[in-house]
Amino acid sequence: MCGIVGWIDWEKDLNQEKQIIEKMNSTLRHRGPDAEGIWLSTRAAFGHRRLSVIDPECGLQPMVYKAADYTYAITFNGEIYNYQELQRELKTLGHTFSTQSDTEVLLHSYLEWKEDCVSHLNGIFAFGIWDDRQQHLFLARDHMGVKPLFYAQRGSAVLFGSEPKALLAHPLVKAKIDKEGLAELFNVFPLHTPGFGMFHDVYEVRPGYSAIFNQSGKHMTQYWSLHSAPHTDDLKSTTEHIRALLKDTVKRQLIADVPIVTLLSGGLDSSGLTALAAKEFQREGKQLHTYSVDFEDSKQYFVSSAIHESLDAPWVKRVSEHVGTQHHIITVDTAELLENILAPMYAHDYPAFGQIETSMYRLFKAIKQDATVALSGESADEIFGGYSWFGSEDLLQISTFPWIAAFGKIEVAQTILSWLSPEVLEQINFKEYIAQRYQEAVAEVPRLKGENALAAKQRESFYLNLTRFLPVLLDRKDRLSMAAGFEVRVPFCDYRLVEYAWNVPWEMKFVDNIEKGILRRAFADVLPEDARNRRKSGYPTSQHPDYVKGVKGLVLEILNDPNAPVQPFLNVPMIKDIVGDTASKLTHVFNINPLERIIQINSWLKDYHVEIG
Repeated sequence: MCGIVGWIDWEKDLNQEKQIIEKMNSTLRHRGPDAEGIWLSTRAAFGHRRLSVIDPECGLQPMVYKAADYTYAITFNGEIYNYQELQRELKTLGHTFSTQSDTEVLLHSYLEWKEDCVSHLNGIFAFGIWDDRQQHLFLARDHMGVKPLFYAQRGSAVLFGSEPKALLAHPLVKAKIDKEGLAELFNVFPLHTPGFGMFHDVYEVRPGYSAIFNQSGKHMTQYWSLHSAPHTDDLKSTTEHIRALLKDTVKRQLIADVPIVTLLSGGLDSSGLTALAAKEFQREGKQLHTYSVDFEDSKQYFVSSAIHESLDAPWVKRVSEHVGTQHHIITVDTAELLENILAPMYAHDYPAFGQIETSMYRLFKAIKQDATVALSGESADEIFGGYSWFGSEDLLQISTFPWIAAFGKIEVAQTILSWLSPEVLEQINFKEYIAQRYQEAVAEVPRLKGENALAAKQRESFYLNLTRFLPVLLDRKDRLSMAAGFEVRVPFCDYRLVEYAWNVPWEMKFVDNIEKGILRRAFADVLPEDARNRRKSGYPTSQHPDYVKGVKGLVLEILNDPNAPVQPFLNVPMIKDIVGDTASKLTHVFNINPLERIIQINSWLKDYHVEIG
């Protein structure tokens, strides 16, 4: 995993702009602490920060290849899991290689197949290639959008990078947000707008898309999408196919020349992946190491809820002992959560969620001391239907994003926007904004002719979760892991698995009358029955009263500071009442988050010198 930056300009000699490209590149040092590289030419300048995972001695970037009188250069972030098969195929087509890196394979894939190279790739990737012969920039992002890729066009210049901070380091890009940015900024529900980069005229390459930039403009291509079709496999065959895909995917994603571990929460998804990975390790005579997060005094203050039914620790121990891993518990205390409360904001370059992300960052920082790569269970819920709203006919009939409707049933979430000033609420119609985003998403759903109304609505729900909810989780995992110089791989995002599961009917996914029933069956041969049938439990949070007290204190400092940049956006009297109410129940993640957001927004406006307009 790495950080990439680039600058293309058809009216400026970029050989003279090393200082600026170095500045852009240096903003991504956290993504690639092992090495850096700069490549300059007349029309293109690339930067790269490397986290060495495959072929550490070679594979340095930007990588350049010369053919005849033309130069091809690549800066690449990610992993190509089928690079060994591609290398063998390319050799039969006359290509020769000087390294064992997937970067070189990717560059030669472009030389052989041009823009269609992406259809040959299995991996997580974001890359830019300068084609000297065609005089164009080729950008591409992986099927599910696991790796980020942002870009901006300014006059004759095209700029791109792994994170917005890299673009903001260029003098042509300003930290400015418009009305749409305000709506995204103050929407506290998890909702990702594809292609939106928060800052004015900054965009992301959408998952499954590639783009060509040349002197005539931008040309976007969707190279991958979901296709709806009748599912013809029976239950037994479906289960076996899912199991086979997962085994193959995990095996591929364990390829690394550095220590690799798994994240283990004791839930179905991480436990199943851990069990498969442990078997691969055992075949090589090695023991897999696993990691989980816990919180100071978690047993003392834990309160069961619909989101968190039980503590993870007993289930982590059960699975670890069953599959034979060496487990490590990383305990995060209240002081760490408060000291690092701004870490998610700096990682994303805009305000994000609170302690869930802070604790994740601390977890990755700790694992980084022992390993460089981990496998994680993101996307299983979105693919196989792990959330309550998938099985609720009432929620499926609501014309909005199902998780927003579900969260809306939580009492505090019903008034979650009341912390904003009347002026902001008047300027931004959040109900209208979310409705517009919903209609955009629904219009994209690949329908299946002849499907009954309920099945069609369930298909729609899966699509919304895959394209508007899952990206929030993937962005979170990428930014917070890479902020620690740590790589996280997500086997459930293998596009082959996503394509297959997309058409598996709900009745199969909910087999045995339990969420992700088909996945539980697929893991039947590797997990103990009690762990395999554990009900869904969300990412853990601290419920320590000292954390709530600390957050309140930080918010009070902001409210009492007349120069705090966030104040004009807030309903200050209402928030003061909440912060001052010692009886208020603010331990739940959904009602403490607005206060955490206030802290992050205030620092973001100040530290990034954000211009509103």
